[in-house]
Amino acid sequence: MTSAATAGAGLSEADFEKFREYFYKRTGIQFAPSKRYFVDKRIDTCIKNSEFDTFTTWFAALRLSARDDLLQELINQLTVNETYFLREDYQFDSMLRTVLPDVVEARGGANRIVGPIKILSLPCSTGEEPYSIALRLLEEWDLIDRLDVEIHGADIDSSVLDRARHASYGERSLQRVPKKWRDKYFSPVGGGRYQLDEGIRGAVTLHQVNVTDTLAMRAFRDFDVIFCRNVLIYFDELSSRRAAENLYGAMRPGAYLFLGHSESMSRISPIFTPTRLPEGIVYQRPTGANR
Repeated sequence: MTSAATAGAGLSEADFEKFREYFYKRTGIQFAPSKRYFVDKRIDTCIKNSEFDTFTTWFAALRLSARDDLLQELINQLTVNETYFLREDYQFDSMLRTVLPDVVEARGGANRIVGPIKILSLPCSTGEEPYSIALRLLEEWDLIDRLDVEIHGADIDSSVLDRARHASYGERSLQRVPKKWRDKYFSPVGGGRYQLDEGIRGAVTLHQVNVTDTLAMRAFRDFDVIFCRNVLIYFDELSSRRAAENLYGAMRPGAYLFLGHSESMSRISPIFTPTRLPEGIVYQRPTGANR
């Protein structure tokens, strides 16, 4: 056994390629060779957190022994979860000013709408995005007391979902939250952290899912608005197209999809209709599309 297969020594080129192929098949995420150092460090942490001493024994158990705990630890280590409240909030402005009024009108108007308006944040990371949506609706949407709204968050990483459920945040996450909102909805819990109001936490339903997993994504249906920001950039062409198709299947005809500012659906799939709003581009599932 070579030193390259030992925890702490980094992977050999052959091991890195085998690992890259395996992780891509399981998640749709493919790491470029430039990410070698990042991947090596995270795998080393996974091995140290396990009962195995080498990459060879750890990787064999990961692939051959159906060890879901090893795979989840790996996913949690390798997925990036950079977020904060009210990030790219011009899109929340667009949701409030244009998208939700259009959704309400398309579904029969505020007095006739049947069923909840459904909003999905995916990936939701530690919860800042879906909770930001809830805060904006509570504070700024005049129909929030008249209509039933469901807010859902989903992520592939189980550890960030646990943190989202607890909803305790530091100053960096809260830097853009107005003081009035912080005083109203957050309570200090020590160590410079603040916990979100229990009522808002309970209003957001959290799920674990991989957006490229077509079978798992079939549980998501009839969403009116989806935020899927800054995740498609981590996928190759095939995985991005699969993710787009799964998002399409989760939406009502006419529903809206928000992507990150550096992402473009037109480069991935023609199934969505780009729509220019005052605040920027959003993508719609065509209204005449069959389910």
